[in-house]
Amino acid sequence: METLKTRIAALSFVPVFCDVLVGDNPASTQYVQMKERVAESLGLTTYHAKFPEYITTDELISEIKKISEIPNMSGLIIQLPLPRGIDTKRVLDSVPKEIDVDSISTEAAEKFYTNNPIFVFPTAAAVMAVIDSLNINLSNKNVLMVGQGMLVGKPVAHLLKNKGVVVSVIDESTKDSQDIYKTADIIITATGHANLIQGTMLKDGVVLIDAGTSESNGGIAGDVDRESVEHIVSVLSPVPGGVGPVTVAMLMQNVVISAERKSAR
Repeated sequence: METLKTRIAALSFVPVFCDVLVGDNPASTQYVQMKERVAESLGLTTYHAKFPEYITTDELISEIKKISEIPNMSGLIIQLPLPRGIDTKRVLDSVPKEIDVDSISTEAAEKFYTNNPIFVFPTAAAVMAVIDSLNINLSNKNVLMVGQGMLVGKPVAHLLKNKGVVVSVIDESTKDSQDIYKTADIIITATGHANLIQGTMLKDGVVLIDAGTSESNGGIAGDVDRESVEHIVSVLSPVPGGVGPVTVAMLMQNVVISAERKSAR
C-alpha cells in the first residue's frame, strides 16, 4: 500500500474512484464503505454514488455515463449484486474500459481470457497472491476450484492453468463432489454459500482459501465453516480477512494503473 501511495503522490492530479451502490444491501454497503476508506487513505478522492433499488437499467446507465465523465475519474466499479429487475450485463458493459478496474465488462473479460488483459480481476489476483505467498510447489498438487463465477472461479482457474497447474473445477451441479473434495490438496472456494464447506468433507492437511462472501446474521460469512475445519487444515485463509484485504489492494492497484495511463496520454 505504501508503494501505491508513492505512485499516487507522483501524479500531476488526484485520481477519483467511484463504487456505485444500488439499493440498501447491508453487505454491499459495508464493502463500499471499506473500499472508500482504503481509497482515501491512499490519497485518492472518492465519489459517492448511491441510487435507490427501483432505478431502471436505462437510468442507471445514464448515471454511469455522467460519473465516467467526471474529471480525473480513474476507477469506476459497480457493486454487485444489483437488485432484481436491472440488466446487470448491460450496466457492467456501460463502464468505459479505461476505468473498468473490476474488469468485468464483456470486452474486459474477452481480453483477459485471450491473455491480453486491460486489468486483472482484483479478487482473482488476490487469490493468486495468497497462493504465491505460501510458496507451495503446485506441480504435484490436486487443486480444486469450487465455483465458476465470473469474478473469482473462472478467472482463478484460468490464471492457474496459465501457470501449468492442473485444476479441477466444480459447482453445485457437479456429481460425486464429495470424492473430489477428499482428494484435494488445495481448495479455493468462491460460491457465496455460507458454511458450505465442512471439516468432514476434507482430508487432513488441506490448504483452504476462502474467497466466498455472503451475509449471515448481519455480518459477513465465507463458504467455510471455520470451526469445523480448523483442526484439519494446514492453512486457512478465512473470511473475513484473508483474501478480502488483498482484493482491495489489487483493486486500488488497478485504479493507480488507470490513473498512470491517463497521465501518460
